[in-house]
Amino acid sequence: METLLSLYQEPYDESRPVICFDESSKELRKHVRDPLPARPGAVARTDHHYERNGKCNLHVATEPLTGWCRLHVTERRRTTEWIDCMVAIADDYPDAVSIRVVLDNLSTHNPAAFYRFFPPEQAREYLERFEFYYTPTHGSWLNMAELVWSSLQTQCLNRRIPDAATLRSEVAAWETERNQLDVTVSWQFTNEDARTQLHRLYPTLEEAENS
Repeated sequence: METLLSLYQEPYDESRPVICFDESSKELRKHVRDPLPARPGAVARTDHHYERNGKCNLHVATEPLTGWCRLHVTERRRTTEWIDCMVAIADDYPDAVSIRVVLDNLSTHNPAAFYRFFPPEQAREYLERFEFYYTPTHGSWLNMAELVWSSLQTQCLNRRIPDAATLRSEVAAWETERNQLDVTVSWQFTNEDARTQLHRLYPTLEEAENS
């Protein structure tokens, strides 16, 4: 935890960007009956019946200190999709000396997997450009990508979306608008705060002496 909090306290360095990465899913649901449109004095009304149409996975990468974000919509969530997202990040930051990525401990988030998809020399080149910082167990709140998910859910995904093509279109429009707004994050929770408010998570000197 303290490693992440120290990372968030560092000043902005364009040669070593900090990227927060996370994943989620969206169920696709078709209307059985067309919703009634909104009218003056009345909101749009949607029939509670719907038809399931599978689901898609969404992957978000965001740079909190600049407001940049990138979203990918995929049919599945495997290591190969994660590798594709990391390669896209590398392409988005061609001049970065090191790209520091904050992510959780999913089994698909395995740096060694680069060797499964690229020749050894190319895999090594990619890995030399990345530094991975994993959130602790039950510590997903430490990933600032969660803040982007919250906005995406309330501004874009809080309604029925019938198919993957519509989802990609809606998400792309939301991404474009957000990037134009330059919505940055000012992270306030520090190591000092953690030591005070989350002191129960730290081992005590007595425990250390008895171990």
